[in-house]
Amino acid sequence: MSLTDDDFLRVLSKIGETDALVVNVVDIFDFSGSLIPGLQRFVGDNPILMVGNKEDLLPKSLKRSKLKDWMRQEANKVGLRPVAVSLVSAKKNHALADLMTTIEKYSKGRDVYVVGVTNVGKSTLINQIIKKQLGVAELITTSRFPGTTLDKIEIPLDDDHFMIDTPGIIHAQQMAHYLTGKDLALVAPQKEIKPKVYQLTGGQTLFLGALARFDYLTGGKSGVVVYTDNNLPLHRTKTENAVSFYERHAGELLQPPAKENLEQILPWERFEFKTEQKSDLVFAGLGWITVPADAVVAGWVPQGVGVTLRRTMI
Repeated sequence: MSLTDDDFLRVLSKIGETDALVVNVVDIFDFSGSLIPGLQRFVGDNPILMVGNKEDLLPKSLKRSKLKDWMRQEANKVGLRPVAVSLVSAKKNHALADLMTTIEKYSKGRDVYVVGVTNVGKSTLINQIIKKQLGVAELITTSRFPGTTLDKIEIPLDDDHFMIDTPGIIHAQQMAHYLTGKDLALVAPQKEIKPKVYQLTGGQTLFLGALARFDYLTGGKSGVVVYTDNNLPLHRTKTENAVSFYERHAGELLQPPAKENLEQILPWERFEFKTEQKSDLVFAGLGWITVPADAVVAGWVPQGVGVTLRRTMI
C-alpha cells in the first residue's frame, strides 16, 4: 500500500504527537532519492535512527565507518539529525541482530515507527524482523495484525510496546517508476556493484542504456567512475554526435528500454553542474558517476527523474 504525499505527511505528523523512536530506512544505492525532506520537522522531538539498507550492493573496499559518517553528514544537509546510523542488508539478513540491539538502545521501551519511501526494501526488513521476533515468515505480505488500522502494521516488541510499520511514500523522481519488467531488472542491482572507469576528455558523452546520458563538457583528461547495475550497457561517443547517436541507436544498441517502450521515457530533461570538488552526479534510482573537481558536466534523464550533485560517497 502506498500513500499520496499528503496522506504520508499526515502519518508523519501523528508520529510527532507520540513519544517514540523513528527508524528511517533509506536505500544506500539511491540515498539521495530515498531521503524524506522535512522528516525531522514532522516527527517533532522524537529521535531518528537512520538505517541504510542494501549495503551489500556497495563495493566491499568502501570502509563502512566512512560510509556511516558520509550518510550522517548528507542527512544533516537536509535537516536530519539521526541519533545513530546503522547499515543492513535485509535481503541477505545481514546485521539485523546489531540493528535490533541499536533499536532497543534508543527506543528505551517506547514504540518504534518505521518510515521510508517505496523501493528501499522496508517490507523485506520488517519481514526479517518479524521472523526474528515472532518466528513467523512473510507475515507482512499475507495478513495484518488484529486491531490495527489499514495504514499501519504493528509488530509486538517486549514490554507491551510495538514496532509500527507505516506505508511507503512514492518518490516520483526515481527511474523505477518509468520502467517495467526486464527493463527494471537492469536498473535495480541485485549483486555488489562493480565500478566501471572511463578516461574522458572534455566533449565526451556516456549513454546509460537509453535511460540517461552523461556529458563531460569541460575539464582535463580524467577518469570518471560509473556505479550502476552491472548489467546496464554503457556506450561512449563524442558529445557533438550524441543526439544523432541516440536517434540511430535508442531501443536497439542503446537498451533498456527496448524500442517499443521508448515513449515511456521521453521527453528528456537536462541538468548542468560545475564541480568544485570531487563529486557524484546522481541519477535518482539508476546510480551515479563520480567526477573530478573543476569540471562542467550535464545529466540527461526522462522528465521527472531527479539529477543531483553531491559530495562523493566513495
